[in-house]
Amino acid sequence: MYKDKMEELTPKEIVKELDKYIVGQKEAKKAVAIALRNRWRRQKLPKELRDEVIPKNILMIGPTGVGKTEIARRLALLVKAPFVKVEATKFTEVGYVGRDVEAIIRELVEASFKMVKAEKMEELKEKAKELAEDRILDYLIPRKVKPYNPSEEESFKTAREKMRQLLKEGKLNKRTVEIDVEEKGVSVVGGVIAPGLEDLENQLKDLFSNLTPSKRKRKKMTVEEALKVLEAQEAEKLIDMDEVSSEAVYRAENFGIVFIDEIDKIAGKSAGNSPDVSREGVQRDLLPIVEGTTVSTKYGPIKTDHILFIAAGAFHLSKPSDLIPELQGRFPIRVELKALTKDDFVKILTQPKNALIKQYKALMETEGVNLEFTEGAINLIAEIAEEVNEKTENIGARRLHTILEKIMEDYSFEAPDYKGQTIIIDENIVRTKLENLIQNEDLSRYIL
Repeated sequence: MYKDKMEELTPKEIVKELDKYIVGQKEAKKAVAIALRNRWRRQKLPKELRDEVIPKNILMIGPTGVGKTEIARRLALLVKAPFVKVEATKFTEVGYVGRDVEAIIRELVEASFKMVKAEKMEELKEKAKELAEDRILDYLIPRKVKPYNPSEEESFKTAREKMRQLLKEGKLNKRTVEIDVEEKGVSVVGGVIAPGLEDLENQLKDLFSNLTPSKRKRKKMTVEEALKVLEAQEAEKLIDMDEVSSEAVYRAENFGIVFIDEIDKIAGKSAGNSPDVSREGVQRDLLPIVEGTTVSTKYGPIKTDHILFIAAGAFHLSKPSDLIPELQGRFPIRVELKALTKDDFVKILTQPKNALIKQYKALMETEGVNLEFTEGAINLIAEIAEEVNEKTENIGARRLHTILEKIMEDYSFEAPDYKGQTIIIDENIVRTKLENLIQNEDLSRYIL
């Protein structure tokens, strides 16, 4: 449970965990760690004071590819909090074609519902497994309908228990069995839907799927596959969906995290007499959900007062003060993320749990190939990434993906031919693969 997990995580521990995946950006990590810990602190307050403490929303300022999204996403994963990422540019002000901002909250509750349901399924896994085994045994050794006979009943039970033991040991996994599978009725709602009406479409689909009875269909499959299908069916029956919905709303309200990216793109007003939708209008529509309002969802009404909002933007062409004053006031914590240097790139390539070089090594291992990068090669890749970012567009760590893919392209293509061998990527190979691209700025711009 979220609250139990939060108790273990002090701000220092949160930063330590984030360090495993994100290089640098200490200020941003510190800000989100404090914001997260404050949510746990709020739960410890008396009720009358608890409702008065609002989240200190965060505005992250920095170029693309420096870790803004990753910090928010890893933060939510760390404490198993409902999380949704949206782009501010996908929403338009009321009255224009575009997504309704309330869809953000509906997505958050949907994510929360799936999370709670998955947890309940896990809790009921053993019970559901037992029931699924009973159903498989019913298919394998059906009970004969005839007058009750004690000796036959005893023989039936013995045979069934022997079969159960074989089933548990996996000795029946490849055996084919014909089972009844429930299939939801086909939705009568579908086709092209006007932009901005996706939520209405989803609600209508849910309504009609509930009205249309589910059908039972006989299907042939292996015992192993059938167990999975029946286990899921039995777990669904055991779960109290009202309880799941209630818990999903509670978690979204109290622990939900919404990451609004590209908020700088809606800062300021549209220039001249442009027919474009007013950026200020989008901000004014976002304001109520950030300030605190009640949004109607299919799982019940949800208050947004205590949801943590993290907004982010590069702010190259605008600045935070170009946002409307009311919205600025709702993001009191400002953190600037630094552009990545060569040293940062070296660390990104080697240190995090999901470091790019670790990923490439693991991918090549699946082909029986041992991949090694020399220290000189890693330094040169980092140097090139920094240089290309300076000459062209600064896309941060994403540049490393493009450069590494270019270096590894031929090796990845011919990997099966290298089975059992070791490939060492050194400075010479890096230069050979990238020299022409780096020297030619036009090629560098379009390829790297």
